[in-house]
Order: sequence, then C-alpha cells, then structure tokens
Amino acid sequence: MFDLKGKVAVVTGGNGGIGLGMARGLGGAGALVVIAARNEEKSREAAHELRKEGCNAHAIECDVTDEGEVQRLFDEVSNRFGRMDILVNNAGTTVRKRPQDLELHEWRYVMDTNLTSAFICCKAAYPLLQREGGKVVNIGSMMSIFGAAYASAYGASKGGIVQFTRSIATAWAPDNIQCNAVLPGWIDTELTQGAREQVAGLNERVLARTPAGRWGEPADLAGVAVFLASSASDFVTGTAIPVDGGYSIS
Repeated sequence: MFDLKGKVAVVTGGNGGIGLGMARGLGGAGALVVIAARNEEKSREAAHELRKEGCNAHAIECDVTDEGEVQRLFDEVSNRFGRMDILVNNAGTTVRKRPQDLELHEWRYVMDTNLTSAFICCKAAYPLLQREGGKVVNIGSMMSIFGAAYASAYGASKGGIVQFTRSIATAWAPDNIQCNAVLPGWIDTELTQGAREQVAGLNERVLARTPAGRWGEPADLAGVAVFLASSASDFVTGTAIPVDGGYSIS
C-alpha cells in the first residue's frame, strides 16, 4: 500500500532540506519526482543526486509565487509525463524580526512564498489531480501551533497553511483528492542553521524540550511523505501531523 510506482509527484522547493528529504522518500517508493524551485542549478544537482540513488527525478525551474510560471510548470509536467498524482507544497522562507521591526514588503514576501504559493499550485494542479484522484501534502510548521517573537509572518503563513489544507480537503473530497499538512519541528536544515546563529541558546533549548533528544533530519520527513502520498492514507484528509520528536507535546 506504500508503493508509488507509476505516480508522478511535484515537490516545490524540493532541492534542499525538508523538501529534498521528502523527494527522496517519494522517489525511493517508486514515484517519478519533479523538483520545482527557483534555483535551477541547485534543483538539477538535487535531481542528479536522486538519480544516482536509483530514483526517477527531474528538475523544472519555477518561481511558485508567479501564477504564470506555476501554470507553465504543470503544463510541462502534464505534457512530459502524462499525469500528476502528488503535490507537495514545501517552498518556504522566513524573515527573523520582531513584528514591530518587520517591513510590509518582508511580510508579503514570506506570505507569498509560504502560503500564497500553495494556493497557486493547488489551483493549477487541480485539473490534473482530479483525473484519477490524488494527494496534496502542505508543509506547515510547529509555528502553525506556537507563537514566536521573531516569526510573526512565518507563523501566520504556517497557521494559514493548516486552515487552507482543511478547506481544500473538504472541497476536494468528492474528487478523491486527500489533502493533509505536515508540521515539522526543529529540523536541521539551512534555514534552522541560520536560526541557531541568530538566536542565542536556541540549540540548547530545543534539545532540552524535545523528548527524542535531538534535532530532526530531512530524512525524518520521508516516511510521512510516503504515507500521505500513498493509498495507505486514502481515508486520511484534512489533518495536520506534527513530525517533531515530541516537541509539541512536552
């Protein structure tokens, strides 16, 4: 039931961090994986890395905040591969400032990248997903649950991801499209490495609060991606699943 052979998956922002960890899981389960991101060179390197591991992986350059580019992305996926079954909305960014110091253009940049892009991609992907049913996996965050002084725009965008997921899960259930969110905890990525540099004592606080006693790795997201993309989750929709080593329960 976890076999993804014959399926085509698009992972936005899949050229590094959590996105690449999920792409690796989907590819390892047999899916053809399309990495869609702005940095074409980095995406090609990521796809090459996955192919060396035996995955069927491709890269398509796309700015997921641009509606025209997103439509071109899914048109190309449809033309090249004939179908699209799985959409992982992973593209994300942050600006670490307290709310009173955040500029409006920074707020919009974070919201557009983290939340509006998911809407644009879902809207463009819907006709493809509707053909035979499909899966949408939206990447939220533990900041979908908690507040943080330095993450007002990021937290608002990730809280919005959960509510958007519930809305499309309800709207698209009759089309046999399951839509769920994943809420990663503190995962060791380029983004969180920057947080550790900027926030004194963060590493120690994370380790002290996380029952698993460690930071997560991108590979820790592979399993939940496969579950939510496969027939194993056909009766699971509208959920938000923390993958955080127990951080949110302690």
